[in-house]
Amino acid sequence: MNDPASWIWVLIPLAAIGIAPFKMWIKVKERQLDNQTHLTAEKTAQYAAHTERLEARMRVLERIITDKGIDLSDEIEALRDKPLN
Repeated sequence: MNDPASWIWVLIPLAAIGIAPFKMWIKVKERQLDNQTHLTAEKTAQYAAHTERLEARMRVLERIITDKGIDLSDEIEALRDKPLN
């Protein structure tokens, strides 16, 4: 094996063996990224739904404050009795 070209036949299988764990590591990282993406999407949807509910309540409060023809205490009591969604 004094010839440099003969080392190629040894290095190629060694390189192939060394690549296998790297490929497995890449697959694990891809799965982790997919899971994190899924969790982030779920949290984003939850935050959007929560924000939508808060905005709806805010619109009701704005309407109560600006509408002078409605008895304020009756409206507040009606909101207290209403279940949250």
